[in-house]
Amino acid sequence: MKKFLLSIMMMATISAPAVLTSCGSDDPKPEPPVTESELKGSITTTQTLDAAITYTITGPVIVEDGGVLNIPAGTMIKAKNGFSNYILVLQGGKINARGTAEKPITLTADIENAKQGHWGGLIINGKAPLSGGTKGSTEINSAYSYGGDNVSDSSGELTYVKIEYTGARSSANVEHNGLTLNGVGNGTKIENIYIPYGADDGIEFFGGSVNVKNLLVVDSDDDMFDFTQGYTGTLENAYGIWQKGYSSSESDPRGIEADGNLDGLNPDEKGQSDFTVKNMTIELKLDASSDVKMQMQDVIKIRRGAKATVTNALVKGVGTAMDLVDCTDGKGDAAAGTVINLTNSLTSPITGKDIKPGANAPTIDIKTGNTGCPTDVFAWTGYKF
Repeated sequence: MKKFLLSIMMMATISAPAVLTSCGSDDPKPEPPVTESELKGSITTTQTLDAAITYTITGPVIVEDGGVLNIPAGTMIKAKNGFSNYILVLQGGKINARGTAEKPITLTADIENAKQGHWGGLIINGKAPLSGGTKGSTEINSAYSYGGDNVSDSSGELTYVKIEYTGARSSANVEHNGLTLNGVGNGTKIENIYIPYGADDGIEFFGGSVNVKNLLVVDSDDDMFDFTQGYTGTLENAYGIWQKGYSSSESDPRGIEADGNLDGLNPDEKGQSDFTVKNMTIELKLDASSDVKMQMQDVIKIRRGAKATVTNALVKGVGTAMDLVDCTDGKGDAAAGTVINLTNSLTSPITGKDIKPGANAPTIDIKTGNTGCPTDVFAWTGYKF
């Protein structure tokens, strides 16, 4: 693995103060300030970026065990196009991306008018438990493992962070999400996150116990919120949107998709997913359509041994959903004890079923009056609801 490279490229500068010299003076003029820099390679010590510099990811950025990547408020990080351009925090590494509402941190594409799947995204590997007490292999690179027995493991902090145009893929089955949390522990702080225009899922939890608060996902190509492999945390204040003109390249895009174990292959494992979602809104702004690429497969899909508690959930808009709540699957239905509380305010009729309860008698309450996720917590993103 190459050592961390922070190479300076004087591609653009800001104006330097004028220097007045007399004719014939040999006084040197001051060097212009650095405003752009390349970012790639391994971080093995503590590296702190400079908010006055725009960084460009040109290859994998790997925060190794013992390494720390500090990203101050207001930092702009752009990524070149391609699957190999991403940030990966390994077990024992930390990322501290501490933005503010006034100065958020932005991880984005390096070009204007970028599309979904331009670059990788952000992956964090922690030491918190997975279903079966096993270790997992990172989806995009099996050389890196995650999972363990430390529920309170800390991988650092993400606050007021935008993650845009992610989801680059190397094959039909290997692609990035916007934010991937692999066995991340609840000692990690993740709050106020905005993930627009990503391929695959907006966010995916592979096991772990981390809690996430104030999450906005816009136009993810597949699922908005995905849980699997024994996830046991809480997602609070989650808002997912499909905008007008959206269409999916996936066969089964959903609001929530939840598996108890990885891909439903280990139904007898102990420690299946048992998580909570509080205050969630799914908004389908696109026009009602008979085109399946413009329909949501399920607003909420709980399956394969997962147990979920979803409270104050709301789905609204003019778009089309096939099913509201589906707790069935060929590899196992939702676990007993699942509780889902949802208000349907869609103006288009459901094309499938309101409820598919499955074999284990989940409590599914389709009711009126839920308010879902507040929008004022996302004022810092600039998104116009």
